[in-house]
Amino acid sequence: MSEKSNSFSIKNWSQDDQPREKLRDKGKSILSDAELVAILIGSGNKNESAVELSKRILAAVDNNLNALGKCSIKQLMQFKGIGEAKAIAIAAAMELGRRRRLEEAIELKSISSSRSVFENMQPIIGELPHEEFWILYLNNSNKIIQKNQLSKGGITGTLVDVRLVLKNALEVGATALILVHNHPSGTLKPSVADKEITKKLKLAAQSLDIQVLDHLIITENAYFSFADEGLI
Repeated sequence: MSEKSNSFSIKNWSQDDQPREKLRDKGKSILSDAELVAILIGSGNKNESAVELSKRILAAVDNNLNALGKCSIKQLMQFKGIGEAKAIAIAAAMELGRRRRLEEAIELKSISSSRSVFENMQPIIGELPHEEFWILYLNNSNKIIQKNQLSKGGITGTLVDVRLVLKNALEVGATALILVHNHPSGTLKPSVADKEITKKLKLAAQSLDIQVLDHLIITENAYFSFADEGLI
């Protein structure tokens, strides 16, 4: 019995078959429903791995996730190896999935001009007492996929991690970038550091066929656009 128990332990499986590592290394979409449930429950029982137990649970509901979502905590606890904590974890995950389906898809904001960048970012950084540098990641329709704060408290060339900016651009599928930072002093004149950062990111992005479309300096009530002024 002990040998059988050890053979079912996920720790003894090859790394490719371990669901947590598989998700980390190959992405979430490649995992089966049973493997995803196995990550939720963490471990199986003395005779089954977490994956095997998850397969048995799913088989009991005809491999239908909607049916699994309707199972009560008590029903889930009928399976050997599923205690209250694991049953609650499954129920919580199913509820999150249900709520996600109910939410409307988020409408990506489109960037059509420097003014639209200002209107999008001014509420975030326009009135701050310190400087923040942000990157807007855009798709091929010039819609914002993601916006990330790159640095806070001041801008120098040493604070710009070009590799991180471009790594994230590739991960989110961005085809263009817009640089944005604020000047708490109220001045709209770009500094030498502002110009150097723009040039540095533009040159690096070109090697990956990613465009740097603009760099905006934002204050409480106004903005300066490198693109509008022919500086990019």
